[in-house]
Amino acid sequence: MSTQELTYLFVGLSFALYIGIAIYSRAGSTSDFYVAGKGVNPIANGMATAADWMSAASFISMAGLIAFMGKDGSVYLMGWTGGYVLLALLLAPYLRKFGQFTVPDFIGTRYYSKTARLVAVLCLIFVSFTYVAGQMRGVGIVFSRFLEIDINQGVIFGMIIVFFYAVLGGMKGITYTQVAQYCVLIFAYLVPAIFISILITGNPIPQLGFGDTLVNSEVYLLDKLDQVTVDLGFTAYTENIKSNIDIFCITAALMFGTAGLPHVIVRFFTVPKVSDARKSAGYALVFIALLYTTAPAVGSFARMNFIDSVQDSKYIDAPSWFKNWEGVGLIAWNDKNADGLIRYEAGNTFKDGRPKFIDAIGPSSERLTSNISDNSNGNEIYIDRDIMVLANPEIANLPGWVIALVAAGGLAAALSTAAGLLLVISSSISHDLLKKTFKPNITEKQELLYARISAAIAILIAGLFGIYPPGFVAQVVAFAFGLAASTIFPALLLGIFTKSINKEGAISGMLSGLLFTSIYIVYFKFINPELNHSENWMLGISPEGIGFIGMLLNFLTSILVSRFFQSPSEEIVELIDRVRLP
Repeated sequence: MSTQELTYLFVGLSFALYIGIAIYSRAGSTSDFYVAGKGVNPIANGMATAADWMSAASFISMAGLIAFMGKDGSVYLMGWTGGYVLLALLLAPYLRKFGQFTVPDFIGTRYYSKTARLVAVLCLIFVSFTYVAGQMRGVGIVFSRFLEIDINQGVIFGMIIVFFYAVLGGMKGITYTQVAQYCVLIFAYLVPAIFISILITGNPIPQLGFGDTLVNSEVYLLDKLDQVTVDLGFTAYTENIKSNIDIFCITAALMFGTAGLPHVIVRFFTVPKVSDARKSAGYALVFIALLYTTAPAVGSFARMNFIDSVQDSKYIDAPSWFKNWEGVGLIAWNDKNADGLIRYEAGNTFKDGRPKFIDAIGPSSERLTSNISDNSNGNEIYIDRDIMVLANPEIANLPGWVIALVAAGGLAAALSTAAGLLLVISSSISHDLLKKTFKPNITEKQELLYARISAAIAILIAGLFGIYPPGFVAQVVAFAFGLAASTIFPALLLGIFTKSINKEGAISGMLSGLLFTSIYIVYFKFINPELNHSENWMLGISPEGIGFIGMLLNFLTSILVSRFFQSPSEEIVELIDRVRLP
């Protein structure tokens, strides 16, 4: 069978499995829809949590960013893994002991305020839609290349798939679908990594191959990468470009944002007991580690293979993978010196960002763009960083079934997280806004209907975000984590571990964090992107890291404002004591 046929087969079978599970596990009550009836086995929940966790950002984009950022890409590894540990140990057991359906449930009850609940819902929707944009973009990228359709069409197709198992199955359907998705995505990530590790270093364990010598050589992989990148005008692969303060803030924003992610927190509400929540957190950490410890190796292999594959080669003789990805608009070649050779070095290919392709062919049969060429450097290649993991098996000339497997894995990663996020959005609208605030008398059947309608609307909006993304997948996700760090995390932490923070403090803290962080991101990413450089940032902190400052502002505002208003009642103090009990 051809690679294309294998791709259709693998993707088709995986989709049939997901939809079948969703139909079989169809939610029949609000408890099933929101928290899977609180009857999920800890091991299954650990797998589902890992699938939720390992989104398009982890599977598709993270290794791509590491490949091109080098050591600077470690912020994603440190931030996300550290954040999970923080969530699992610091927040999840206590929130599970509280025992309600959603994060706004806790905030509304702990801060004894419908307004606090509404602000929490607003923050949650803001975070979730920003996060889901990256996932839908990842779906579009996978579909566009491997099913040979336009990226926007790929996003729409992904919306249809998610609709079936998120809207029909709710959390019950999503949980068991994500168990299957985890198996698909981790197998799809590890198999090509093992193959490529053997080809480059002779070591079958990618984590060890990362620090090993090249085949038939005494030169270490990282030393070779350092030499190659420096020769091409880049900073050495193992050196930092970002300032220490920016690295610290990005890592912290990712870490604390991770600990405040509602779609992961709700996972710990689905198990029968608090002890099961702790067990599932441990299982999930093991399952997550399989991918996260492999990602640095995948990134370094991808960068090495990419340079070896295209550097100084004739475009007409360029490998098929290069032209395939060019065909879907995620690689562009701008022949600056008209010599017909592909040149990759430091610098921008175009002055105006992403390639804008026109309906015309160049002298070497390359796709032409309307972009303004950046002639201040010799770099002729634009490559979307989100494609590196997906293209890696093709670059390494691996068998067609491996390429097809990676396509199915990339879709599994993106769809699993998208479904979890969309469920959080729908439950916030149906449960927290309608049932708990505006329409308290609706029946369970009506609430379930509203939840499904909300999920359907959320899918449509998420699709639009996927079609018009504000950056690379992992960058978009970083913005979401920054927003979560500056809004939800402080409210949860203060709500559990302090008794003095009142509703006025919590509300003002969440709003201050949300406004500050979102304004900063919007200003540099949308209003004035030309100013998005370190010399213009506040204290040298990038939009990806500003969520940490927003978090500190939230803490400060909450504590100061609380001092001017009445302390929480004895009833709330008793609630906090109850939640804190082991």
